[in-house]
Amino acid sequence: MSGSSNWLDELEARLDRQLESFLKSNPQQEALLAEQQARERQQGLRRQRLDLKQEAELQRQGLLRLASEIRSWQERVQRARSAGADALADRAEAHINELMEQGRCRWETLAEVGQRFSAVEVELRTMAPPPSAPGPGQGPPAPTDGTAPGQAKPESTPQADLESEWADFENHQDLQELRRQMQR
Repeated sequence: MSGSSNWLDELEARLDRQLESFLKSNPQQEALLAEQQARERQQGLRRQRLDLKQEAELQRQGLLRLASEIRSWQERVQRARSAGADALADRAEAHINELMEQGRCRWETLAEVGQRFSAVEVELRTMAPPPSAPGPGQGPPAPTDGTAPGQAKPESTPQADLESEWADFENHQDLQELRRQMQR
């Protein structure tokens, strides 16, 4: 088996040398290869960013459901206590504690998703945009905003920005309220 592995290693090294030699003698091809790799990396990061947004939204929805369920069980505890059903109230409080632990775990997961999202955002911002001037025989550069060539870019209006900022504000407020509840 080591003979075939050695042969494969030699073949791979030889192909690498040939590619390197070809790229040195054809600098425009080397630039195209580098540009293509950068574009693929950006696309991969954008997909990862979208996946992280979706995961964060799922965690956020789960936290909001847990908060609602906790409030419901807290009301049940109060009703049970006022009715003198202390044993039932104690069991309900234990259930609330379990739900709050689930919430803490979800909160930690959401924080981790946020850190990963931030890292992707930083990497996307630090990546140099591909050269904008096409070479001879090349078409226009591919758009970097996720739209297909010839497709209109979504417009950012003040109203859309306000809606987005308001949604972010409400999400932040909901999460802060959940955090306060979980710390009680």
